Amino acid sequence: MTVAIDRTTPRERVPSPPARLSLTPTSSVPGLLDGAWWPRSRDLLRELPALTDVLDARWGRITRVSVNPAHWPVIPRKVPATGHTVNVGWFTDEQDPHKLILLSYTTGRWDLLVIPPETSAAAAARLMAAAATVGSLLTASSLMANETATRAARADLSREEEWETDGGPPQWRPETEPDRTPELHRTPELHRTPELQGR
Repeated sequence: MTVAIDRTTPRERVPSPPARLSLTPTSSVPGLLDGAWWPRSRDLLRELPALTDVLDARWGRITRVSVNPAHWPVIPRKVPATGHTVNVGWFTDEQDPHKLILLSYTTGRWDLLVIPPETSAAAAARLMAAAATVGSLLTASSLMANETATRAARADLSREEEWETDGGPPQWRPETEPDRTPELHRTPELHRTPELQGR
């Protein structure tokens, strides 16, 4: 995917729908992720303000966000949020392509799994629950790989059930199977000799 870096600074915030988010409960057991975010598009300028609105109130003002450009076609340098501007950076090799890193000067850092916008609601629900598991040591890419494997297994099972519902492979029926006994060894009843018929 070709990535464009947008160096212009938008003056106004782009309207965006509420963020779809699942956060790990507060715990003393650390994990690799702090939750999951399911954006509706790959437009950071539109999606980030709604996310920071939720997280500013919970974690303190989010001042910087870092992404891997693998899944974001345009990366704006700055994104207007409510009452402040969020700086956006990116890393290719150093950052998991399915992860978003958020930084707050006052509180710290959080890592979120980014669920692709085109993901089905059922798959997104599974991913959100997995990413919000306390103490989980699964990376964002591991969770996505697990979900891909789960989807493939469900598709295989669905095809198998459909096969069985449709009758499966043709069933062998003795009455429809042709008689493969060679003609030379068959003795019709009418042609038996009287001596043989009595036995």
